[in-house]
Amino acid sequence: MKSSSTYFVMWWTITGNFGNILPIDWTKSYARKCHMPALNLNEGQGFLERPELEDLSSEDEAVATDLDMHALILSSSTDTHSPEEPLKTAEEVLREIDDIMQESPSMERSPDSEGSMLDTDERLERSKEVLGSPLYEDKLRQLSSGQLTELLGEMESLVGALSETLIAELALRDELEFEKELKNQFISLLLAVQNRRRQHHVTKKRSQMQNGTSPLPQHRSIQDSKYLTTVIPYHMDSGTPDNQALQVLIKILKAINDDSPTVPTLLTDYILKVLCPT
Repeated sequence: MKSSSTYFVMWWTITGNFGNILPIDWTKSYARKCHMPALNLNEGQGFLERPELEDLSSEDEAVATDLDMHALILSSSTDTHSPEEPLKTAEEVLREIDDIMQESPSMERSPDSEGSMLDTDERLERSKEVLGSPLYEDKLRQLSSGQLTELLGEMESLVGALSETLIAELALRDELEFEKELKNQFISLLLAVQNRRRQHHVTKKRSQMQNGTSPLPQHRSIQDSKYLTTVIPYHMDSGTPDNQALQVLIKILKAINDDSPTVPTLLTDYILKVLCPT
């Protein structure tokens, strides 16, 4: 009986005030007191609300400004040109290109090349009408989608025409340089053959004066230069030889200068293919 009453008192002590105990106030606890200083929330509370977002937005704007390639191109173009020197229009640039092309030497062109050049000139004239004024950003923003597409097509046509003109001029320059090299090589070989002939005649006359009219030294002198006195036929009415004829003449002059046995064969090919083509 005594033990049961003791158990009852202990059980009542443990559970008797269970419903009357107030809930724990977390804001007044020791854990909360130590937790707040560890987070340092009071120090960063002033600038975490809106300035951080403003900093992010300003950073985004800076990045967008740096990546604005169109603005960079416009700024670079305005920096390279002084305020006193105005920007040149597309028509002025095309006029300068035409002047440079007219000043450069021109060669005879085939009918096909002349037709292609006429087409190129027409495209250039068409592009000049479109590009009569500089293409600024404000002007481009005011154009419609169809106008921008048409302008893009004209720009591509202009680029293609200028590319064809550049390729034609570069090919013409290469042809002129090749022709110049051939002419220089031809003149050098011709002078070398003339000098050898002059030395041959001087040696021949000297040997005749020393030995009288003996045919033996003269025979040896001729045998030493068998093809040096070869004559290359040429018609004055045919005008200046072209590159193909110059190449054949250079081969013949090289063979004569080296006293090569291929001189008759080269001379025959020259007569049949250049002088009298079938």
